[in-house]
Amino acid sequence: MAQISYAPDAALWLISTPRTSYAVRIDSSGAPCHVAWGGRLTLDEAREIAARPHPVDREANSFEGRPPVGEELPVDGGARYGVPSLQVRFADGTRALEWEPVGHDIRETPGEAAELDLVFRDRHYPLGIGLHYRVHHDSDVIERWTTLRNTGTDDIVLLRADSAAWTLPPRADYRLGHVTGQWAAETQLRRETMPFGETVLTSRRGIPSHHLNPWVMVDDGGASEDHGQVWSAALAWSGSWRITAQRTSDGRAGFTGGAGHDSTTLRLGPGRTHTTPRFAGLHTDGGFGAASRAWHAYTRAHVLPHPDEIRPVLYNSWEATGFDFDEKRQLALAARAAQLGAELYVLDDGWFGARRGDRAGLGDWTPSPDRFPEGLTPLSDEVHRLGMRFGLWVEPEMVNADSDLYRAHPDWILHFPHRTRTELRNQLVLNFARDDVADWAYGWLTALVADNGIDFLKWDMNRPFTEAGPAADQTAGPDGDDRLWSAYVHNLYRVIDRLRADHPRLRIEACSGGGGRVDLGILSRTDQAWPSDNTDAADRVAIQHGYSQIYPASTMAAWVTDVPNELTARTVPLAFRFHVAMAGVLAVGGDLTRWSDGEIAEAAGFVDAYKQVRHLVQHGVQHRLRAPVDDGPTVVQYTSPDRAEALLLAWQRAPRRGRPELPVRLAGLEPAAVYRDVATGVSHHATVLTEHGLPLELPAGDWASTAIHLRRMSP
Repeated sequence: MAQISYAPDAALWLISTPRTSYAVRIDSSGAPCHVAWGGRLTLDEAREIAARPHPVDREANSFEGRPPVGEELPVDGGARYGVPSLQVRFADGTRALEWEPVGHDIRETPGEAAELDLVFRDRHYPLGIGLHYRVHHDSDVIERWTTLRNTGTDDIVLLRADSAAWTLPPRADYRLGHVTGQWAAETQLRRETMPFGETVLTSRRGIPSHHLNPWVMVDDGGASEDHGQVWSAALAWSGSWRITAQRTSDGRAGFTGGAGHDSTTLRLGPGRTHTTPRFAGLHTDGGFGAASRAWHAYTRAHVLPHPDEIRPVLYNSWEATGFDFDEKRQLALAARAAQLGAELYVLDDGWFGARRGDRAGLGDWTPSPDRFPEGLTPLSDEVHRLGMRFGLWVEPEMVNADSDLYRAHPDWILHFPHRTRTELRNQLVLNFARDDVADWAYGWLTALVADNGIDFLKWDMNRPFTEAGPAADQTAGPDGDDRLWSAYVHNLYRVIDRLRADHPRLRIEACSGGGGRVDLGILSRTDQAWPSDNTDAADRVAIQHGYSQIYPASTMAAWVTDVPNELTARTVPLAFRFHVAMAGVLAVGGDLTRWSDGEIAEAAGFVDAYKQVRHLVQHGVQHRLRAPVDDGPTVVQYTSPDRAEALLLAWQRAPRRGRPELPVRLAGLEPAAVYRDVATGVSHHATVLTEHGLPLELPAGDWASTAIHLRRMSP
C-alpha cells in the first residue's frame, strides 16, 4: 500500500510504496534535498538518516561547493557546479535561482494512489515551482514531474527544465545500464561501469530514436537477473530527450532527465504554466528481472489504455507486396490470412493517392482509384466477412514533395528560410506544432476510420526532424525560443487522443521506421509498438531482450516473415521464426499467396498453438531465464498471475558442441505443486523444476527452438 508521511520538525516527507521508500527534505537554504531511496523505512528511520551531516552543508567553506547530486531538482545558482536540472533566465538577465518553500499538499485516494506536491517560489523573481510525486497502491514505481509558473509580467526563458533528478545511495561502484542501436538493430542492451563525471544519453531527432531509449538502470556492479539492488527510471515522452548520469569523486551518483536536448529553450509567458512529462523511478532488491517485471506490471496497470485485452494475431501485407498490388491481390492475401488463423488484416503502404513508390503521394490520403475503384470499403467488408478486423497503415506526420498536399501547403513542413529542405527517405516532416496542421490530420483520420470500417491503424513516422524552426504561431525571439520541439509532441498526443475519443473501438500500433518512437508517453495512448523493421528472427532475439527490460510483451509486435529475410538474407526454419515471434504479439508478414497448402497448414498450427498460450505471454509474469548468448539457448518463461500455467520459449543458433546442455531452472511456480507438460503429458514437481531444472531437449541442428506449455495439476 502506498502512503506519504510528513515530519514537520524535520521538514521531511516519506513516500512509501508496497516494498520501497523514498524520502525528501528541505535544507536550511530552502532547497529540496534527497534523503533516501531504497527498502522500506519508518518515518523515525528516515528522520535518523536526514539528521546526519549532509554533503550540501559543506558549501560555505569548501572549494567543492554543493555536491553535483543530492538535490531533488538541482538549479543554476550559488556554489553549484554540477548539471542543473532547472536552468532559467529572467527578464533582467539573471540566471541564478534561489528556493523559497511555500507549502505542501498530500492527497490520498484510498486503494488507488497517493500524491505529494512540494510548492516553492524564487526568493525574488516571479517564478513558482512545483515538485510532484505520485505512487500507486499496487506498484513500487514513483512518478515525478515538475510544474513551472510565471507569476509576473515579463517572459522567463527556460534553458533547461528536466522532470526530476534521482539520487542514489553511496556505493563503492556503479554500473549504468541502457540500450543502444540503430535502425534495424534497436534496443541492444549495454551494462558498463559508470565513468566518473557526466554521461549524457540523448536524442536530438524529435523522436526517442532507434539509437537510444529514454530509460536507465543503475546497480553497484554486482546485480544479476535475479539478485541485487537496481535503481531505474523511464521518461514518458515521445520527442527529443536527455538523461544525464553523474558519478562524483566522493562516491555518489545520480541522474537527471527530461524533455528536450542541448540548446533548446522555452519561453514561459506571463501567467503561463509549463508541465514537464513524467520521469518515473523504481527501486528493487530483486535484480534486473524484478525491475523489468515491476515496469511491466506498472505499464499494464497505469499506462496502457486497454491492458486487459488480448491482442489479436495480425497479418500485414507489406513484405508480401511492397508497393506492387491492387484490390484483387489484397483480397487473395486476405483469404489466405484468414485460412492461416489471422484475426486482424492490415493493408500497409501504397493504398492512397499517387503512391507507387516512396517518392510520391504521402499527404494525399484518399484511396487510389486505379487500385481501389470503389474505395476501401469492398476490401474492408470482405476482411470483416472473413472474420477478421481491418487495419490500415498511415503516416500522418509526413509528406512527399511530389504530392498535392505539398504543392498546396509548402509552408506546412519543418523548414528554415533560405535553407535547403532536407529530404530523408524522399519525404519531409509536417509541422505538427502548428494547430492547423494537427487539425487537418485529425480531420482526415477520423473521416477515414469512420467511412471505411477501420479497426486498427499502424501509425508510422519514418524519419527524424531536420530544419526544426519556430512554430508558425510563435516567432523565435533573440533568445531562441524552441517551442516547436514540445508543441509537436503535445499536438501529436492531442490528435491521437481525439481520434480515440471519436472511435473507442479503434486500436493503434506505434511505429517509427521500427522502434524509433517507443516510450511510456506514446504507449499511454496506443496499444502496441513495432520494435524494429528487422524481422529476422535471429536478430529479433537480442532486440526483444533489450525491449523487455522496460516494456511488456503485450506491447511488442513480432512478425513471422519469408526467408531469405529481405533485410539480412538469412534463412531460418519456420518453427524458429514462429517461436521467436510468439514471445510478443504474434503477426505474420510473408507472401501467403506463394506458400503451399502444406506451409499454410504448418503455420496455422503454430498460430493455433500461440492462441492457446498468448494469455501467458501478454498478461503473464516474465522471467528471462537465460539471456542471448552465441553458444547457448536463450530461454524466456511466462507464468500466469495465479501460477496455474507457465510457458517456456527457447531458441538456439547452434548446438554447444563439446559442452553438455544444462537443465533450465524455472522461476515463479507454486511451491509443492505438480505441473504437467500439455504436449507430452509428463508431470514435474515444481521443486524439481525450480531447483534442478528442466531439460530442454531441443531439436538437433542449428536454429533449434521449442515451446513448452506447463499446466498445474489439481491436487
